[in-house]
This record gives sequence, C-alpha cells and structure tokens, in this order.
Amino acid sequence: MENLDEQTLPAWWKDVQKALINEQMDTFRAEFLELHPYDQTQIFLAQNKNERMLIYTYLSPEEMAEILENIDLDELDPILTEMDARYASQVLGEMSTDDAVDVLNTLDQNEVASFLTIMEKEDAEDIKGLLHYEEKTAGSIMTTEFIAIEATMSIRESMLHLRKEAPDAETIYYVYVVNEDKKLVGVISLRDLIISEEDWTVADVMSDRIVSVSVGEDQEGAAKMMRDYDLLALPVVDFQQHLLGIITVDDIMDVIDEEASEDYSKLAAVSGMEKPDTSAWIAAKKRLPWLIILLFLGMLTASLIGRFEKALEQVPLLAVFIPLIAGMAGNTGTQALAVAVRGIATGESKNDGQVRILMREALTGLITGISCGVVITIVIYLWQGEFYLGMLVGLSILGSLVVATIAGSFIPILMHKLHVDPAVASGPFITSINDIISILIYFGMATIFMDLLIS
Repeated sequence: MENLDEQTLPAWWKDVQKALINEQMDTFRAEFLELHPYDQTQIFLAQNKNERMLIYTYLSPEEMAEILENIDLDELDPILTEMDARYASQVLGEMSTDDAVDVLNTLDQNEVASFLTIMEKEDAEDIKGLLHYEEKTAGSIMTTEFIAIEATMSIRESMLHLRKEAPDAETIYYVYVVNEDKKLVGVISLRDLIISEEDWTVADVMSDRIVSVSVGEDQEGAAKMMRDYDLLALPVVDFQQHLLGIITVDDIMDVIDEEASEDYSKLAAVSGMEKPDTSAWIAAKKRLPWLIILLFLGMLTASLIGRFEKALEQVPLLAVFIPLIAGMAGNTGTQALAVAVRGIATGESKNDGQVRILMREALTGLITGISCGVVITIVIYLWQGEFYLGMLVGLSILGSLVVATIAGSFIPILMHKLHVDPAVASGPFITSINDIISILIYFGMATIFMDLLIS
C-alpha cells in the first residue's frame, strides 16, 4: 500500500487490505464487493503494482470495469499496460461503450487496434461505432446503451421490452420513442410507463416535446443544454433526427469538470492543467509558448517607455508611477475578463446580455477610475507637493481603468463571436495588452502636462 497513514484508515479498509496481503481471495471478494465503487477505486489506487496484479486475478472483468470507470483517464494508461492484454480487452468490453471509447482515445493507434482485435466482436463493433466521432463532440461522449420503443407499441409490450433490455442499458429513467424509420419522435418517463393502462399505446402517453442535441455539437453545448433543462439524459440525433445514442448526467459532470479545468488553464496562460507530480521539464514545455509571447509583449512595453525617454529626463519622478498605473490597469482588466468569460460560459451574455456587460464594465471602470484618480491625486499632492503631477497620475489612472475594463470584457466577447474560445484571452495576455495601453495613456497625458510639470 502506497503513501497512506494506516492509523487514519477506517476498519473496513484495513480488513480488505489484510485479506489482500494475506492472499485470502474469498475474504477479499466478500469485503471488497460490498463497498461503494468509489471506495473500491480508492483502495485499488492505493496499492502497489504487485498488489494490483493480485486484484486482477481476484476480480472478474465486469467487476474490474466498474473500478476503471471511476479512475481519471490520465491514470489509466499504466494500469491497462500492466494488465494481461486479453483481460484488459475483456474489461474494456464490460465498460459502458462511451467510457471505453474515452479510455481508448488516450492510447496510441497500435494499442487501440490490439485491444479491438482481441475483444469480443459485438463489443468491438459498438466501440468502433463511436471511435470515429470527433473528440469533444456530443457523439464522442454519448452511449449507445439506451432503450428505445416504437410509438405504435402498447404499454404492455413496452414494459416487456423494457424488462428485457434494462440490464444492458445505462439508464432507464427516460425511454425514447422512435417511429418505423428509427427517428426520434417522443420521450416517456419510467413513471408514466408504470402508471399507464396496459392497453394504451405509447403514442397516447409520450411527450413529443423533445430536447435533443446534434451528434456534432460541442460537448460544452450539450452540458449547457442538460443544465438548462435539468435532464438526467439527453438524446443524440443526426441531421435527419435518427436516434444515435444518449448522453447521461455522469458523463456531463465529467465534461463540466474537464471544461472548467481547461478554461482555468487558459486563464492562467498554461496550455494544460498540470498535476502535482508533473515533471519540471513537462511543466516548462507547457508554459513556455505563452511566456515567450508575453516576453515579446513586455519588450513592446519597454520600447514604448524608451520612446518617452526625453520626458523621463525632464521629470524623473514620472518613472515612479509606471508600475502603479500598469498594475491598476492589469488588475482591473483581469477582473472584467473574469466577469465576461463567466457570462459567456453560463450563457448569461447572450444577445442583449453582451451589451449589458460592456456597458456595466465601462461604467464600473469610470466609477473606480474617478475614485482611484481622486485618491491618488490627493496622496501625491500631500506626499510630493506636486498638484499637477497628482492630476496627471489621477487622470491617467481614470483613462487606463476605463479602457482596461472595456478591453477586458470586449476581447472575450469578440473572440466568442469569432468562434474562438474566450478563455484564450487569458489573464496574463489581457494584463500585457493593458500595460501597453496604460503606458500610452500615461505618457500621452505627460506630454500635455509637461509645461506645467517643469515650470
């Protein structure tokens, strides 16, 4: 067992661990299989390789599949590699089709081909049917293990069909209704099926107001749809409304977590979320592209300051306030960026909402700019006895904060309109842009005030 304090472990964990170490298979199975799948997964991940190899011999592929479905994708590759290839292919075959596809998408093509060749033909065909969908689309996360009934069936026939197909379905809370061409025409809840008269037809009971998603829709769009309509499952259709599969709420929770991590990475100017155990070399490779871009933006800021060298020679005190003005603009721009990206992510900024965000942020920048400008003018006058210098810095902060808030909210909205991920307008990127703008405003104002400053 790796890196765990045995003093803090619950009694049931110690019992399972003892049975495993002593190679008592019957005791281990009796204790282990009584646990919730989450607890089973945590115990499995805590073991070293030798102990995991024992677990593979103690658990059937079906039992092992439930554990793998609860493990993060980036941790699965070494686990699959250490398993016997035939056992691993059986485990993948027992997993939900969409989960098996997610796992196989993390492997190279040779490994995928090997597993599909060894796998049961029916399982392999189901998985191949999903593998060709583009990654991060509704098709790539849907499952084909759902129950569909025909509108012409009686309730009695539907219930018999449901009992027959339910063991292999991922969820039965919603039963989808298709016509003779396999096109989605309705949906009926399990509750409505149970309480309806047996001689009624499905068409009499079903709802034809169906919420569905196109197979090519981005997974984030599917997640928003399930959130907005408060669904446990979402049917996936092609352009002719043929029912292809369903997306279940557990898959959408994974998508939301993945998208949130991805957006956070981009806002921090990191190309991908780094695990605590990521090597320094890999972390550096991920961060370097953004840092080099920001380095060149920083050089542009430095060259702008160099162009105002004469002004700095005449009034050296101007240099003291450069970090203050640039920092204020960067911070304000990042705040506006966070508000705009959140509005886009939650759908609050649709249509008129985008104009409202821009107007509100501009007004916010004006109010905060006036407040900070007045405060800094008074502080500089009391500190240096320079009223005009105080006015220069105060007006520069006012202008910088107004422009920074507008830029921080406008850039992600513009990117969204251009179908570019708005999170790409990362905090460091906005900060660097606002540095350049604030320097231009500051020294532009300085040239206007120059006669007053040197008199």
